[in-house]
Amino acid sequence: MNDNQPLRRWAIGAALCLTLTYPLMATASEPASEALQQALTQRIQQSGETLPVESFYQLRDGQPAWQAINRVEALVSALNSLVDDGLTPSDYQAASLLDDFQLSQQLDAQAKASFDVRATRSLLLALDHLSLGKVNPKDVEPNWDLPRPERSYALPRVVQAVEEGDVHQALAFARPASPEYAQLREALTHYRRLAEQGSVPYLPGREESLRPGDIDDDVQTLRQRLTLWGEPHLLAADGSAYPMVDVQASGADPRSFDRELAQAVMRFQRRHQLQEDGVVGERTRLALNMPVSARVNQLRINLERARWIRPSLERAPNVWVDIAGYRLHYTRPNGQHWDTRVVVGSPSRETPIIHSSISHLTVNPSWTIPPTIMREDVLPRIRQDEQYLARQNIQVVSLSGETLDASTIDWQRPGGVMLRQVAGSSNPLGRVVVRFPNNDMIYLHDTPARGLFQREHRALSSGCVRVEGVTEFAQLLLHDSGSRYQLNTLIANGRSDQNVNLPNRIPVALHYLTAWPNGQGDVVFREDIYHRDAALLAALKAV
Repeated sequence: MNDNQPLRRWAIGAALCLTLTYPLMATASEPASEALQQALTQRIQQSGETLPVESFYQLRDGQPAWQAINRVEALVSALNSLVDDGLTPSDYQAASLLDDFQLSQQLDAQAKASFDVRATRSLLLALDHLSLGKVNPKDVEPNWDLPRPERSYALPRVVQAVEEGDVHQALAFARPASPEYAQLREALTHYRRLAEQGSVPYLPGREESLRPGDIDDDVQTLRQRLTLWGEPHLLAADGSAYPMVDVQASGADPRSFDRELAQAVMRFQRRHQLQEDGVVGERTRLALNMPVSARVNQLRINLERARWIRPSLERAPNVWVDIAGYRLHYTRPNGQHWDTRVVVGSPSRETPIIHSSISHLTVNPSWTIPPTIMREDVLPRIRQDEQYLARQNIQVVSLSGETLDASTIDWQRPGGVMLRQVAGSSNPLGRVVVRFPNNDMIYLHDTPARGLFQREHRALSSGCVRVEGVTEFAQLLLHDSGSRYQLNTLIANGRSDQNVNLPNRIPVALHYLTAWPNGQGDVVFREDIYHRDAALLAALKAV
């Protein structure tokens, strides 16, 4: 018997060791002990109502979800992948979950249950952030006019994916499915890789622009900056690195601004909403010198906005005004796309974010001058020039609608009067207005100042949106909503303020996005014309 004592001690130790380590290898389907299930029920009841924790476990018949190491590893891997969505894995405690799991397995049922609920909350919080956005838009956009939408994912599908150990798929159920979101996400991955590369010299400021045909030391720096931004073919090979190859035979002088370089500059300008002329002026130089980290942040910001507007992206037909992109996009019921340029509000008179539906058109509109424009723009001109109103065909109207004699008004203190410009060629609304209910009295309209659509920077209006080709757009709206009216006939009859209802309203949304894919799938970076990005980035970084 004594001879077997060492063997018996070894067997007991081995059994204890297996007892301690076995839970780490437990299978996903193994039922929980009665103590763990009771502890889990207690923890679930204490979890609160913000996240659907209780519903998650009801779909699992009250069984724990995170008592096997392979499943916890899958959860951690999936949470870490959220960096590609512009989210922060530490918000979901990704770095500490594995260690906390290991510790909980060596403690009592209460610790195991506490960890299980905590891991579930991390998953559900990530699902909510992917589906709805991490930041409530009303916290950074005070005039946001929509309640937060319902969760976009089906919880039973999420539970099934967890059961199968595929937590990446569980997150995919909540992630916006639009191609624009996928393109932004792919761009973020690309720019994060760029940010990990070594430093590249900045293009120095200069009085004269760099132009095709120039030979200058700064051209070589330009090649380096463009290489950073995705044009690797612009740098000639280094002859010292390839002593057996005549690299000069295949490459021009790197100081020469040649045709190939000009084409690369134009591609860069296209991706940064700049005039595509191949000339490196001040605006192009600033964009070239932008730190890659700033573009990473810009993509994170706009991925969050894409999560906010998921319902708008998934709905068709619709009209979508891309404020910072200076574009209007219309997806017709037949799937065709109609696209045009717009002029939006200036930084001092911002075009707001709006979600509504187009209700009617006004043909040959008069224009009742808004109070702000009347106070800040028109009254100073009237005080300087008594004939201003007559030249502009502007009537003075009482609050009850009665036409007044302008000469009887004290324009230093005009009191309760309105100014209305009659329909005509000089009317700033042009020939047609597209109207939709909103609290800001914003609408889409024609304009006699069509030259403004040719400008690179088009944040020039007093808040409403001027639409290039608006008569064609309005006729499409009439046709697609089932109206029998023809716009040209309505314009030609000359009657003022003809309101034409659309038989079926068409959804419209005005959104602010400073990075967004174009029709070719290239992400275009835009100027933050209203300086809204900083507040959203700060909110995203807040825990």
